[in-house]
Amino acid sequence: MVAPATSDLWISTFLQAQAAELGAANNTLLAYGRDLKDFAAWLERQKIGFAEAERDRIEDYLIDCDAQGLAQSTRARRLSAIKQIYRFAFEEGWRDTNPAIQIKGPGRQKRLPKTLDVPEVDRLLQAARQTGRTKGDRVRNTCLMEVLYATGMRVTELVSLPVSSARGDPRMLLVLGKGGKERMVPLSPPAREALAAWLIVRDEAEDQVVADGGQRSRFLFPSRGKSGHLTRHMFFLLVKELAVQGGVSPEKVTPHTLRHAFATHLLANGADLRSIQTLLGHADVATTEIYTHVLDERLAELVLEHHPLAKDPEDKG
Repeated sequence: MVAPATSDLWISTFLQAQAAELGAANNTLLAYGRDLKDFAAWLERQKIGFAEAERDRIEDYLIDCDAQGLAQSTRARRLSAIKQIYRFAFEEGWRDTNPAIQIKGPGRQKRLPKTLDVPEVDRLLQAARQTGRTKGDRVRNTCLMEVLYATGMRVTELVSLPVSSARGDPRMLLVLGKGGKERMVPLSPPAREALAAWLIVRDEAEDQVVADGGQRSRFLFPSRGKSGHLTRHMFFLLVKELAVQGGVSPEKVTPHTLRHAFATHLLANGADLRSIQTLLGHADVATTEIYTHVLDERLAELVLEHHPLAKDPEDKG
């Protein structure tokens, strides 16, 4: 197959294939696009394109990224995008060789995820019940936080939930995860109660939209913006506001922190890793295993704080 004539066509064709064949999420495609455009611009300054670049040029680009002070994780992500497009190009016959196949990246530093203890989560949930301009906002905020903590969903999965999944007082929610993979997650009684209350408020608001000549939304958390549902950015800002209201450090709290809290609290109460892996939608249990390190670290802190033999003799009085 003849290779595309321009770098932009290389990138757009690759992204279309990723979306069609692998069901890549929109955020993944946007990240690939940004990284590949940066690489394409660098190649253009070298007066070559994707078709001409060899291993040494790709390595020169990575050295340049390092010289710019880009984070290790950013450089690893950019190399991953480059490897993906050249693997695709080789499979499609655009190139006879894959120049990126043997390049080793900088790797990623394994950082323990930030998490929250149970009292901190309780303060966030209480803040959700009290934060919002209207009663409807407060009911929605409560539902968002209760469902997120009860299920450990990714924020994109939460905000894009179809309302059909929440009908009939469900004990479980069907979630569409990364790569179009579906999984079932259970709802706690508080989450089911918050969901039922929100559905009443939401449906009344949607009835008014229809009465005003608009169309009924198919999303559980509708918005009149382009996406049709509450955005990740808006939910991020909401969580920061709840942290302030609840007296929890905002630096500690993001939507993903609630997902981490869900996992670590389950593990602390005896859940096995395979079950948590299934609930979180992790493809590899190795990803889930990081929560054992979080729990080990927390247990070590508790021992150092509370065990009498761990205290400095001078502090014993």
